[in-house]
Amino acid sequence: MSNRRNFLKKSLVAAAGITIIPRHVLGQGYLAPSDQLTKAIIGVGGMGRGHIPYEGTRLLAICDVDKSHLEIALQKTDKDVKTYSDFREVLQRPDIDIVHIATPPHWHGIMSVMAAQAGKDVWCEKPMTRTIGEGKRVVEAIQANGRMFRLNTWFRFKSNFYGLGTTVKPLKKVIDSGVLGWPLKVTISGVTGFNWKFYWVGKPNLAPQQVPAEFDYDMWLGPAPEKPYNIHRTHQTFRGYWDYDGGGLGDMGQHYIDPVQYMLGKDHTSPVKVEVDAPQQHYDAVGTWRRITYTYDDGCQIILDGENKDKNAAYIEGPNGKIFKGFESTIPNIMSLVDTLPDPEPQVGIFSDSVRTRQKFALNEENGHRSATIVNMGVIALRLGRTLHFDPVKQEFINDEEANRLIDQPMRGIWKI
Repeated sequence: MSNRRNFLKKSLVAAAGITIIPRHVLGQGYLAPSDQLTKAIIGVGGMGRGHIPYEGTRLLAICDVDKSHLEIALQKTDKDVKTYSDFREVLQRPDIDIVHIATPPHWHGIMSVMAAQAGKDVWCEKPMTRTIGEGKRVVEAIQANGRMFRLNTWFRFKSNFYGLGTTVKPLKKVIDSGVLGWPLKVTISGVTGFNWKFYWVGKPNLAPQQVPAEFDYDMWLGPAPEKPYNIHRTHQTFRGYWDYDGGGLGDMGQHYIDPVQYMLGKDHTSPVKVEVDAPQQHYDAVGTWRRITYTYDDGCQIILDGENKDKNAAYIEGPNGKIFKGFESTIPNIMSLVDTLPDPEPQVGIFSDSVRTRQKFALNEENGHRSATIVNMGVIALRLGRTLHFDPVKQEFINDEEANRLIDQPMRGIWKI
């Protein structure tokens, strides 16, 4: 890798007086408008296979530690797509521009950092990272290497917001107008249109099972602690175990919370307190929770009502009014008001456009890390079973060594960020 970088530097110096520099000299990201972007997908289970086609790109490689996943994915691809079992081989290919990371979250941080260091632009599934510390490293690596980053949740810039019955744009316009007053409380629950996958939990005391011949379980674990194989730890049900994700909060949290960060204008900060109401959690298997409350330093709150207990909850509530599911509101003629309000700042909503123009994607490494931090603050509070206070600038918990140990967690074997 160092030899290649030295070659690139020397090539750039030699080409200083030339107007047109070949792409193979400049590396990934420097494209003529007519060039087609190339990509690889790491992890071709359900999510990875669902994103094989993507506007403005051509798939060159797929990678998975499960041979059966590769076989299924190959049936959906062109015949010249190459398969890999080790993602590091994919990152060594100089002809790949974008790496789509669709693995379980315990791999997101490591792979995003290594992809950035290899000169790739990164499209990552949610949650962005499994820990707050990994998120900080991803931000540093993306920016140090001049890469573009996309987190794959899209509600801040397009589509109806699950069962809420509206897009985010008119909500953002109303909040920015100040008509609701300040501070605001946002309640996320089934009542307000959101399904938390509340019972996406793990099973304690799993019995060891034989690892399938087609599955490289050791590589699947990667940086996670070594534990005996059981099918429930992997693939569709891995989210029920703290080593890999955080249950329904980890799976759906960024989908629901990221647009709230955006609407409240808090993309560059974090809550200062998280409170949890939940049963005692198992050390390995994720359990259910009743309520999680996040509070910002200005009094704004995000309420996660896991039990859908507050049947009269508004989605957004301020001192001067409320907005409910379906954009019903206590503010008279609110839709007429929306039509008179200025639109939010435009956002880049197609990742291939971001890669070509080098303009940040709507949900990038910075704001994505902040909304992932909210998810991971909740996960840590659940695991410890208590209220935590957070410093948004230092990005660490205040006077709580046990909580801070979960910001940067040990990694197994050779794996590190």
